[in-house]
Amino acid sequence: MSRDARSLDDAVRRLMQEAWNLSGEDGRAAAQLDRLYGRLQGPLHIAVVGPGRSGKSTVVNGLIGDQVAPLPLGDGHDVVTWYADGPQPHVTAWTADGAARELATTRTAHGLRVDPRTTRRSGITDLKVAWPARSLRHLTLVDTPGADPADDGHRAAAEPAVGEADAILYASPEIRGTDLQLLQNAQHGAVATATPVNTVIVLTHADQVGGGRIDALLTARQLARRHQRDPAVAATCAGVVAYGGLVALAGRTLSDADFTAVAAIAATPRDTQDACLMSADRFAGDDCPLPVDPDVRRGLLHRLGIHGVRLAATLARTGCASRAELAAELVRRSGLAELREVIMGCFVERRTVLKARTALAGLERLADRLPGQDGVHLRARIEQLLATAHDFRELRLLAAMRSGQVAFTAEAGAEAQRLLGGNGTDAAVRLGADHELSGGELRDLTADAMHRWQQHAEDPRLDLHQRRAAAAVVRSCEGLLVGLGR
Repeated sequence: MSRDARSLDDAVRRLMQEAWNLSGEDGRAAAQLDRLYGRLQGPLHIAVVGPGRSGKSTVVNGLIGDQVAPLPLGDGHDVVTWYADGPQPHVTAWTADGAARELATTRTAHGLRVDPRTTRRSGITDLKVAWPARSLRHLTLVDTPGADPADDGHRAAAEPAVGEADAILYASPEIRGTDLQLLQNAQHGAVATATPVNTVIVLTHADQVGGGRIDALLTARQLARRHQRDPAVAATCAGVVAYGGLVALAGRTLSDADFTAVAAIAATPRDTQDACLMSADRFAGDDCPLPVDPDVRRGLLHRLGIHGVRLAATLARTGCASRAELAAELVRRSGLAELREVIMGCFVERRTVLKARTALAGLERLADRLPGQDGVHLRARIEQLLATAHDFRELRLLAAMRSGQVAFTAEAGAEAQRLLGGNGTDAAVRLGADHELSGGELRDLTADAMHRWQQHAEDPRLDLHQRRAAAAVVRSCEGLLVGLGR
């Protein structure tokens, strides 16, 4: 944790103690503060949000590395599902009155399933799934109910998870005006306005672009980069990632039997392959001449989609000679590695700042309930911390640069975003340097960068916003020097 992050964490804890003193005998306020303090201590909470059938579950499954989502209830209604690390798989159900009980589940080819006899007419609002996964050691994934973003029911179901999440993965096959409006509406209140942006947009179904052509994932990556340069999109998120969920999960769970079937398809003459892979119906049909059992072909189609089957067969034909090689190449092409890197750089490495943001948002809600001058005092202290903490200044400046409100030359702008932690908060990443460099070499690079940006901050040819931004970059460099010196 950096010096700035530690000081911010300490400042938030002191402010929570002030709020505790101000709340007096208010039991409801005390319970709220207890929950906020627990969140500071716990893992990062990332909500996966999006329209119905947008691929939220494929995001969850890909990150976890197993098919565990969705987890439907027997009565057919959707609930918020929390996925956290645990030594053994188990599911706990929570009802609106706070009661909890463990549910019996079974593993199937389609993931976890809950016994419907145990959930009917039960008033369940949340499910908490414990699952042993390395990816869950530092974060909790929150899968929210999906519906049309323009629908009031969706907003009502998603708002609690969005409002209390430290960060958001917004899953959608395409970026529409209603998606941007939903994300803009989520940024309300002094804390959210002063500390944008804690969202990454995930373009799901990337493997279906252009009808699932073999270059679908490459085309989707290019589309994601174009979206990220759009000021309207950049104002609502920290990044846009293209992701082929079926390909990603298939790569992480590919079995020897799957590889044998794919290799058999790849070994058939090209004209036979092309004819059978022209559509999903032809590939799954009983009259398909490929030397693979129809049930096996349908299983492959379910797990990979028609694009994934085409891609896997091409990779097996052109050099992936083992299950491990094919699995690794499917994962690489799916966009999963890029998604995990973005989550690490934008969320996990900034977890102290994002959890502080969540705590301040909770304190802001508490200030609205406190009577008279107590509420005014707490709100003023929150605004003071938002204005003075450099971690929040970095977030504001990154958002302003991504949306075009503050601009430098292309080269200077890229360096500024990097030094501000836009690509990750590690010192070497901020400096664009090799991780093998010594501390002394990193200090020299930092001093050079600080000197350049001091010149920008004093350059009369730049406007006031640019000079202030340059001064913030200098402050980030000073923080790097302190950390490297220690």
